[in-house]
Amino acid sequence: MDSILSEKHRVVRRSVRRFSERELRPIAKEIDHEARFPWEVVEKMGRLGYFGIQVPKELGGADLDSLSYAIIIEEISRVCASLGLCVTVHNSVAVYPILAFGSEEQKAEWVPPLARGEKIGAFCLTEPNAGSDATGIESTAIKDGNSYVVNANKVFVTNGGVADTCLIFVQTNPGADRKEMSVVVAERGTTGFVVGDLEDLCGMRANPVSSIRLYDCRVPLKNLLGQEGQGLRIGLTALDTGRIGIAAQSAGIGQGALEEALGYARQRRQFGVPIEKHQAIQSMIAEMATLVDASKLMTYRAAALRDKGKPFSQESAMAKLFASEASSKITDMAVQIHGGYGYSKLYPVERYYRDARVTRIYEGTSEIHRMVIARGLMK
Repeated sequence: MDSILSEKHRVVRRSVRRFSERELRPIAKEIDHEARFPWEVVEKMGRLGYFGIQVPKELGGADLDSLSYAIIIEEISRVCASLGLCVTVHNSVAVYPILAFGSEEQKAEWVPPLARGEKIGAFCLTEPNAGSDATGIESTAIKDGNSYVVNANKVFVTNGGVADTCLIFVQTNPGADRKEMSVVVAERGTTGFVVGDLEDLCGMRANPVSSIRLYDCRVPLKNLLGQEGQGLRIGLTALDTGRIGIAAQSAGIGQGALEEALGYARQRRQFGVPIEKHQAIQSMIAEMATLVDASKLMTYRAAALRDKGKPFSQESAMAKLFASEASSKITDMAVQIHGGYGYSKLYPVERYYRDARVTRIYEGTSEIHRMVIARGLMK
C-alpha cells in the first residue's frame, strides 16, 4: 500500500506508527477497561501537532494535507481507536469549521489553543429527537442585547467530557424553516454550561462521550460562526471532511485486527500445524486483507480529491460507508480466527470488534450514506 504514497506520506506513517506503538499500545487495553481519557498521552500528541493537523502554521498547526490527516488517524486507530476518534472529531468537525467559516478574529482566538491540544473541540448536533434528521433540533439561541441566550440539550457528544470549545447547533429563529439553523461557539466554564455524565458505551470507551446541556447560557453575539441560518451548510461541509477521518479510522481498526489475526494464526496450532496452514483460515485472512486495502484506497482517493480542491462529497461518503462496513466484517473474522480466545478480553480483537461497530453509526449511519450516494448519482 505504501508504494502508492509519496515519501512525505511514508515518513508521516512511520512517525505516527512509532509514537502509537510506544505510547498507545501499552495503555490501550487499560484505558478501554477503565473508560479513562489518557491526558498524559494526549498532551504529548498535542506537542506533535496531532490536534492541528491541517491548521496553518501561523495559527499553531502542522499545516499538513488531507492525505497526511487520513494516515495519522489510520495509524492511531490501528492501535487505539478511541484516541483516533478524539483526534479526527477534534480536527474535522470542530477546528475545520472555524477555519472555513470563522472570522479572522474568531480564528485567532479559538484555533491556536485547539491546534496545540491545550483545548479539545466538540461538534454538538445530535439531540434526543434529532439524529439522522439534523433539522429536527430543538435547541434555541435567542438574541438578548449583545448575547444569545442558549438553551440546548445535546447528547452523544464525542469528546464531550473533556471538550472546552463546543460548536452548538441551534435555531436562532424558532418557527422559521427548520433548515435555517445556526452555529454558536460555547466554551466550558460559561454560566449555564453543564457537562452530563459520561456514557457507558460498548466500544470507544476511552473517549469521554457525554451530553452537554446549556441552560439560559449567555453566549456573546460575536460567537456566532458564519451567519444566522448557515448552520446546515456548516454542518454538511464539516461532515464531508469528517467522513474521511471516520473512513481512515475504520481502515486503521481493520488493519490492527488483521495484524492480530495473522500473529495468532502463526502461533496457534491445531491438528498438528499452525492454523495459518488451514485453507479456511487462509480464506478469511485473504478477505480481510482485501477489505483493508480497499478501505484505504477509497479513503486516500477522497483525501486526494480534497487536496486538489475537487468535489469529494460523494467519494467521502462512499469511503465512510465501505470502510465502516468492512471494519465490522474484518473484526468479526479476526474474532473467529481466535476462536474462544477471540471472545476473551485477554486478546485485543474483542476490543477491535466492539470499536468497529459504532463506525457504522456516527457521522452518518450506513443507511444515510447509501441515500446520500444514491441521490448524488441520480443528479
